[in-house]
Amino acid sequence: MTAWIFADVWEAIAAAQPERPALIQGERVVSWGQFDARADALAAHLVASGLSPEAKVAAYLYNGPEYMETYYAAFKAGLAPINTNYRYGGDELTYLFDNADAEAVVFHASFAGMIETIRGHLPTVKRWVAVAEPGWPVPAWADDYESVVAKVPAQRPFMAPWGRSPDDLLLLYTGGTTGMPKGVMWRQDDLFNVIGAGGNVLQGVPPLTNAQEAAERLTEEQRRTLVCCPLMHGTGQFSAFITLNMGGTVATLPSRQFNAMELWDEAVRLKADGIVIVGLAFSTPMLEALEADPGRWNLDHVKTMSSSGSMWSQENKRGLLSFAKNAMIMDSFGSSEAVGLGASASAPGAEAATAAFMLGPNCAVFAEDGRRVAPGSGERGLVAVTGFLPVGYYKDPEKSAKTFKTMEGQRWSVPGDWAEVNADGTLKLLGRGSQCINTGGEKVFPEEVEEALKTHPGVRDAVVVGVPDSRFGERICAVVEGDAAALTLEAMAAHVKSRLAAYKAPRELVVVDSIGRAPNGKVDYKASRDRALAALGVGA
Repeated sequence: MTAWIFADVWEAIAAAQPERPALIQGERVVSWGQFDARADALAAHLVASGLSPEAKVAAYLYNGPEYMETYYAAFKAGLAPINTNYRYGGDELTYLFDNADAEAVVFHASFAGMIETIRGHLPTVKRWVAVAEPGWPVPAWADDYESVVAKVPAQRPFMAPWGRSPDDLLLLYTGGTTGMPKGVMWRQDDLFNVIGAGGNVLQGVPPLTNAQEAAERLTEEQRRTLVCCPLMHGTGQFSAFITLNMGGTVATLPSRQFNAMELWDEAVRLKADGIVIVGLAFSTPMLEALEADPGRWNLDHVKTMSSSGSMWSQENKRGLLSFAKNAMIMDSFGSSEAVGLGASASAPGAEAATAAFMLGPNCAVFAEDGRRVAPGSGERGLVAVTGFLPVGYYKDPEKSAKTFKTMEGQRWSVPGDWAEVNADGTLKLLGRGSQCINTGGEKVFPEEVEEALKTHPGVRDAVVVGVPDSRFGERICAVVEGDAAALTLEAMAAHVKSRLAAYKAPRELVVVDSIGRAPNGKVDYKASRDRALAALGVGA
């Protein structure tokens, strides 16, 4: 039995190396000592604002030091941090904050206009804390973040009256495959263990045995990870935690729009040894930039490039490794509720095939009747993981029971990924049984987009499917029945964007005479996707 608390480990590291960098964004450098002090101040402020034990603290933030500071503050105070997709519209944000019972929201001031439209519907939020930006001052109804974190609380390190517990939660909200976002409840102890417990298998570093050992292990060579994907998603967030647990530095890109040239410039400037991305949406422009200017960047210092949550092709990996010759590419297969389902590793001369994963040590594939799928049998089953698992979905016992199941006398997380097990033990992924679309790492629930499309006056009916995309894995295609003269892609995309996050808008449009629903009102998604592929001249 273990009893890990993130704040205990980070405080030990901060005390041992207060001057070394913890967080970097462009020219901004936050030392470990500053990281600890600013988190103490924010934690004290939240508790003084009347937040209760396990109160939910939402981070409605772009990438930057404030993101990790907010999480650290929540960990210190025994509060539960929650991620917020900054692409969400008003209805989505209202649902998220209400469903999570958020009592505090830390946000970038450029989101103030959006919050103004929903604040009256969120009576449980006791405190709004705004990070000022150029051209975006702190609104009168919010606290100024920098003023808050500049204060020195009476108690350092800060500890709330109720203390801390390894049972304290982190809520990771995921779009999932069943519509509205679900809050995956991770106990700190389980999460700390599942992401390595301060160790690194590839580097031969064993897990920690206590918090003080994290400080004792510090060496002159400090790990430096450039997290290029959003910290609001599990891939970026958990990768940052792994680096901080080892006393390293987490760097994020200066710009809010992804730019591959900026990524490589920052990687070289910082001498980053690790780069974290999400599949082809990042890696395709990264390779294109390298090929366009092959002598510009010396990447000898890059040791790992890692991704999770989206397809990453063998060809792209091969191209990147031809420039980063000392690197290993780590491609992880998992989800917010199931970390470590599988992994593949590629190095120069030793490539892993696209979507080829070895099962994780605590993983198996089960047929629907609960039997393990035998390697090489050709039988299909659902991928499952046991060991350190989430508690379940926040306030949703029904969905929790469907995902977290007891088999062979153990509790397993079964997020819904179908696969076959090849004779050599690798997985052949078949996809989700539902119709979830994964576009650049963002999960899109088709029915939500369909309902938005149907509110357009020229649309009689609509079905949304995913079609292949070389960069984003999938792109959204709207199959629409209605007034053809009014149904342009631009009009449909603009209409969806007025109601939902921009990434949920269609990138392709196919107009049909009839959707062809069955008498019971259901639609054949496979047939609709086949029609879309044929109309677009795209192969499956």
